[in-house]
Amino acid sequence: MSRPLVLALGLALAASAPAPAQSANPPPTAPGVPADRSVWRRGVVHYGKWLAAAGAIGLTALAVREHEHSAREWDQLLALCRAHNTDCTTGPDDRYTTYAPEFHYEKAIYYDHRARRRLIGGQLSLLTAAALFLADLRPDKGPENIPFHGLEVTPDLGGRATRVGVRIPF
Repeated sequence: MSRPLVLALGLALAASAPAPAQSANPPPTAPGVPADRSVWRRGVVHYGKWLAAAGAIGLTALAVREHEHSAREWDQLLALCRAHNTDCTTGPDDRYTTYAPEFHYEKAIYYDHRARRRLIGGQLSLLTAAALFLADLRPDKGPENIPFHGLEVTPDLGGRATRVGVRIPF
């Protein structure tokens, strides 16, 4: 396509009328979208936290595997250098002068970088999961699996001590 045709097509698309969902007065209920969007957002947060936690576990497991590959290559490099010390001499550019040690070194670095990226991704997923767990807490309603709050911690009448008690409803 020529440049003027692409420019004209882009201007025509930009100047077109907005879709009904983009208008200032959208229809009250669109098909497939619940009327109360807070319910939908709550569901995304509730299930998204588990997805992010699973992502953190998966990326950490992948990082462990990549680290094992890096350690294996490093061990092969060390075994090669212990067997033939002259093969592990380095040149003025700090690279190995022979192919095999340089190959194992580069592979060890490659797998180490992959492990680092996966660990960072796992940590970001864990941070996202923690944020979503906090966002899923609702101050108006406690957790559904705890039937009552039995522990009471109150200040003493004089204000110098703390009373701790257990409340059991009948």
